[in-house]
Amino acid sequence: MRFGAMGAAGVVLSSSASSSVLPSNYALPPAAPLTPAAPATPPSILTPAAPGGINPNLFSRAKFALDQHRIAARDWMAVVDFSLPSSEKRFHVVDLRSGEVESFHVAHGSGSDPKHCGQLERFSNEFGSYATSNGAYTTGEYYHGKYGLSMKTHGRDWTNNNAEPRAIVIHNAWYAEPNVLAAHGKLGRSQGCFAFSRDDQWKVMRKIAGGRMIYADKLA
Repeated sequence: MRFGAMGAAGVVLSSSASSSVLPSNYALPPAAPLTPAAPATPPSILTPAAPGGINPNLFSRAKFALDQHRIAARDWMAVVDFSLPSSEKRFHVVDLRSGEVESFHVAHGSGSDPKHCGQLERFSNEFGSYATSNGAYTTGEYYHGKYGLSMKTHGRDWTNNNAEPRAIVIHNAWYAEPNVLAAHGKLGRSQGCFAFSRDDQWKVMRKIAGGRMIYADKLA
């Protein structure tokens, strides 16, 4: 992690997504099963309109991506609205069977917000950009990294197909904890990863593990 000037407000919060081996005495919570139960006939999506206050156009794009990429797991998906600032809960985990939604705070990449204003300004799929990428992702395997138990992602579109080699993952980070938001009015920045508070990370991973889809974008 690194720090930079932020004037009288404090420090710019930033961190790396690179992984390292944890000490052997590090205690981790039990991991959720990686293999989703894929029904022979996908269940119907009961809520045609966007549930839980999700932008209707963004939700429509996410449902289209679910079919376009032939995602087998169709019980849960995540929709990330990067039109919203990091101070708002913009990572929406949707139960496609009931339309119920649980929403979480999530950080974006420093390369997407170079002035650290709390608002994502641009996407990038380039190596070394430290930016967030838009498009459809599927969740991959768990691994033990710099931030403990983390989860890989796989980019499914040309806008994010470097996600795995760029190490764009789901992890927790100190700069995504509630006390940072309370102190600065925004979260810190990742290097392109989906970074959550520790408590929220477990909740998110348990629902979208096993090849479930994350759809992330920003609408004008």
